[in-house]
Amino acid sequence: MTTTTVSAAAGAAGREGADVRSDLLVAVEPGAGGIALELTSKVAALYGDAIRATVEATLHRLGVEHARVRVNDQGAVPWVIEARVEAAARAAGLVAARPGTEPGDVPAAPPRPASPRDRLRRSRLYLPGGEPKFMLNAGLHGADAVILDLEDSVHPDAKPGARYLVRNALRAVDFGPAERMVRINQLPLGLDDLDVVIPELPDLVLIPKVENRAQVEAVAERIDRLRGEHGLPGADERPVWLMPILESALGVERAFEIATASDAVVALTIGLEDYTADLGVVKTAGGDESVWARRRLVNAARAAGIQAIDSVYGDVQDEDGLLAWGRAAHAMGFVGMGCVHPRQVRVIHRAFAPTSEQIEKALRIVAAFREAEARGLGVVSLGSKMIDPPVVLRARRLVERAREMGLVEGTGEEEGDR
Repeated sequence: MTTTTVSAAAGAAGREGADVRSDLLVAVEPGAGGIALELTSKVAALYGDAIRATVEATLHRLGVEHARVRVNDQGAVPWVIEARVEAAARAAGLVAARPGTEPGDVPAAPPRPASPRDRLRRSRLYLPGGEPKFMLNAGLHGADAVILDLEDSVHPDAKPGARYLVRNALRAVDFGPAERMVRINQLPLGLDDLDVVIPELPDLVLIPKVENRAQVEAVAERIDRLRGEHGLPGADERPVWLMPILESALGVERAFEIATASDAVVALTIGLEDYTADLGVVKTAGGDESVWARRRLVNAARAAGIQAIDSVYGDVQDEDGLLAWGRAAHAMGFVGMGCVHPRQVRVIHRAFAPTSEQIEKALRIVAAFREAEARGLGVVSLGSKMIDPPVVLRARRLVERAREMGLVEGTGEEEGDR
């Protein structure tokens, strides 16, 4: 096959260099006489033909029949190759189709059931949307959710290309039982992200820097429109949940308004780096400067009937500090927090787990309630103490959550807590 050198004016996507793995750099520019491809890869002897076939098939799918292409491969798998080729071809102005309208050739992972509205969200592991190496085995870390991030972790020049990488990861990567989340960019740019990723039906979309209900409504409306355009299942069959991120004083002030902006909102969370910057104060390890805002978020979320989820703890090395922060957040009413490194997942799960003493007491309360109910008694007692209905409700919720965490065996019918 003819090889060629591509000029610096070509559209490009991806990365190259000694420290790059599971990725590639693709440069594309207009050409004549078919696809002229120059390939550099350490595995060219074994996989060169397959890489070339994937590059050419992707270009043909996009309607590109004549182009000069340079590929420097660093061990990319097919869904990464396809994403990088598409991003480069679009950057070169060779693709007429609107982003999100062309289905990929990468085989889809098995269909997933809809994510429950009130599922466990103790830990959400952030994965940079422009780094495929972090996505490939992310499901092994055991986080309740993975966040494919298109915002802060992606350089502005790389954002368009990252959309296709995230789209293909949603299509091809098995993240195990983890909820698949996507953090889009701040609006209006984030609406363009939705055009590309929603056809692959992520479980949840995080909306950054939300300050009013109109921003949430805009995202919900765009998702509904995309459902119709792509023939996707309805929201009742396959919901795409929303989680607004409050990152300013104004956003915190409007927490309840934002929490109730759409039926698709299932949680509120807070971004403390931006929030403290907006206040003009230093973010500290103890977090005294953000306690009021975090408590306000918890109250607004509970009033709206949704989950409250805390920010990330940025010091990856300080596991003791993370554990203390997580336990304080749990006591404050948060149900989980974000992770910036896989090693934080285990610590966060420990922080948000009820103690064995709390579980034992809750089980006794639930059993006493069931016994009183069976005997037709209107009063529940445990020993010499009367148990008020709110205490029973709290105990039932704790047992149910403990069961979801694998800390209590059985289906729940034996304690009557469902």
